[in-house]
Amino acid sequence: MRNKAVKSAGRTYARKYVEAVHSKDASDAEAALKTLVKALDTAAGKGVISKNAAARKKSRMMKLYNVSFSVPAAPTN
Repeated sequence: MRNKAVKSAGRTYARKYVEAVHSKDASDAEAALKTLVKALDTAAGKGVISKNAAARKKSRMMKLYNVSFSVPAAPTN
């Protein structure tokens, strides 16, 4: 039962993070990302998910953040 709660919490944090990113709120998204990363690290530490799965999910979420909130580079001619 405890493993299920840890996995469910991770999914909830991921959903809140994606909603914050789609609402274009950088500060909320950053706070949600920190919470999500902590939850994934905790789950990986407890053995609920593998360390590689946690790393993969963190990487994908950080990539989403960087793509959504990065400043486009000026074109060079």
